[in-house]
Amino acid sequence: MIRLEKIYKWHNTGNNRVFILKDINLTIQEGEFVSIMGPSGSGKTTLLNIIGMLDEPSEGRYDFMEQDVYRIREKQRSDLYKQNIGFVFQAYHLIDELTVYENIETPLLYQNIKTSERQAIVADMLDRFNIVGKKDLFPVQLSGGQQQLVGIARALVAKPRLLLADEPTGNLNSKQGEEIMEIFRKINREDGVTIIQVTHSEKNAAYGQRIIHLLDGRIEK
Repeated sequence: MIRLEKIYKWHNTGNNRVFILKDINLTIQEGEFVSIMGPSGSGKTTLLNIIGMLDEPSEGRYDFMEQDVYRIREKQRSDLYKQNIGFVFQAYHLIDELTVYENIETPLLYQNIKTSERQAIVADMLDRFNIVGKKDLFPVQLSGGQQQLVGIARALVAKPRLLLADEPTGNLNSKQGEEIMEIFRKINREDGVTIIQVTHSEKNAAYGQRIIHLLDGRIEK
């Protein structure tokens, strides 16, 4: 599903080249649950953003679903992202002016889906995450755990094949964090969604079938 070859990412500061990622070679199969660990500044989020097409490397090749991401047109790349990738962020990134229902519905508005079908899909998500009673509330009226549930529902509503999670339990207490990780395990096992999570937590990392350790921008062997 994912193949990264000789991925480098750097910034030029004056005459110096500051590396964020160095010589990343990584293959992830469809249906895997992979955890990426490493200290702050090791390049974890940058790597996740490159996989999620939110950022581009300075050098290297990225194949996603057998397509060379940087050789296809920008419109094709955008469609590839919208149709296949969901993102869950540590800071939730919900839209404050929209209700829970509207936040979850947002990704479907970019696809050619009839209103009645959209309503059925969102209703199913609200039911699945036990937040039907919260559908007319705004993010500010929710607890952190509830906001993250909405964030996950929004990430999954368009039925992505790949879910990317950046410190998904970072702002939650341990019980809420455990509930979120159990949801991830379930959607990986039952729905076959490929998951890549960035985490500082060894407990959360252990939910993955494979742990990749990053240090100073490199994958530790």
